[in-house]
Amino acid sequence: MTHLFCLALIGCACADNINKDAQIRSFQNDATDAEGNYQYAYETSNGIQFQEAGNPNGARGAVAYVSPEGEHISLTYTADEEGYHPVGDHLPTPPPVPAYVLRALEYIRTHPPAPAQKEQ
Repeated sequence: MTHLFCLALIGCACADNINKDAQIRSFQNDATDAEGNYQYAYETSNGIQFQEAGNPNGARGAVAYVSPEGEHISLTYTADEEGYHPVGDHLPTPPPVPAYVLRALEYIRTHPPAPAQKEQ
């Protein structure tokens, strides 16, 4: 399943910038062994590089390519029982926590509420 997702990701990223004459420069495929471990990688003449290794518990991989805008994209990822975890400079990140929120959290931490008294 991870393989298909990654191939779809590459296909979508490069769909408008396809080099129809691209050739596979290298391909490595270590088939799944008895324990379920596998590894494969490839590189094409138009700059796409992909590699992944995994086992029944998850996978790790990396992909690199040049976007239609000419930007070098590099993405690493892990996929495990907790989901898909991509990392790349081109991915959006949340904004920083505002200073007033940090101050409020610090105040709450240093001034915990008094324990509630039981009614009798």
